[in-house]
Amino acid sequence: MLVRLMYASRAVPTLDQDELHNILRQSKLNNPQHGITGLLCYSGGIFIQALEGGRSAVSRLYGRIAADPRHGDLILLNYEEIGERRFAGWSMGQVNMARLNPALLLKYSATATLDPYSVSGKASMALFDELVATASVMC
Repeated sequence: MLVRLMYASRAVPTLDQDELHNILRQSKLNNPQHGITGLLCYSGGIFIQALEGGRSAVSRLYGRIAADPRHGDLILLNYEEIGERRFAGWSMGQVNMARLNPALLLKYSATATLDPYSVSGKASMALFDELVATASVMC
């Protein structure tokens, strides 16, 4: 059974670009062996991530993320059983925020800032779908 989980968290203030690259590098190395695919967005100290894979593998990974001291204020935005993956092409893709049109954020939010704490999980997932469709994702 495949599931998709989407969460948001706030990065610790000491998180820098090198640490962000380490997170992505580790995800790209570890996720394929566990059958996990997904997409990560990081902006303004906020992570939004969608994870897809088997229920047990995704649950274990979410548990590790919840225990990771680099994440705070962790919230579950969406969890669902799925028939197919949306992000099958990425062991972990990353949203290229430099290519993001602020109007896309305004489509789903009151402001042109990434703030999953003020929108629904459904709106966050719709935003991710559009990011993929507009090629705003780096591998």
